[in-house]
Amino acid sequence: MSIWNDNTASRQTLTPDPEAREHPRLDALTRPELVLSPAPAPIARADTGLPRKESLIAADITIEGKIEGDGNVRIAGKFKGNANVQGDLTIEAGAKLTGGVRANKVTIAGELEGNVEEASVIDLLQTGIVIGDLKAGSLTVAAGARMLGHVEFGWDDDKGPKAGKHGTENGASS
Repeated sequence: MSIWNDNTASRQTLTPDPEAREHPRLDALTRPELVLSPAPAPIARADTGLPRKESLIAADITIEGKIEGDGNVRIAGKFKGNANVQGDLTIEAGAKLTGGVRANKVTIAGELEGNVEEASVIDLLQTGIVIGDLKAGSLTVAAGARMLGHVEFGWDDDKGPKAGKHGTENGASS
């Protein structure tokens, strides 16, 4: 019996058979030598048109930071910071977001203390409270909703109202 490794021993080359690729989970249990192969490279996910995944900040959670991403976000707790998502943002009744918002669609049933800087659609529900400014393509406000701030909706960026069209130009009145 030797105490050292014998480097002269021949090594066995493992070649998985084609059937082994069809059941990789089963093979890992019955043929552990197949687990040594590297995993395939991840494939870039194309937009399939399916609903986006949703992230949730639960009712008993308080978070401070920044939200950025490609999916939908639902806030049921408290969040302090800016939220910039390529999907929809929902602030549930009883929830509070303190900060700026950019999203495709913003639904406010709770409280928003900050500005919606850009949105295609804003729905301010009956229990919704906004302290800040809203800028959107369209705005729906339910009876009972409360807001303190400035609202701009229905204008494209290049077609917004110009100061000259309202009797003032460059800050001077006529």
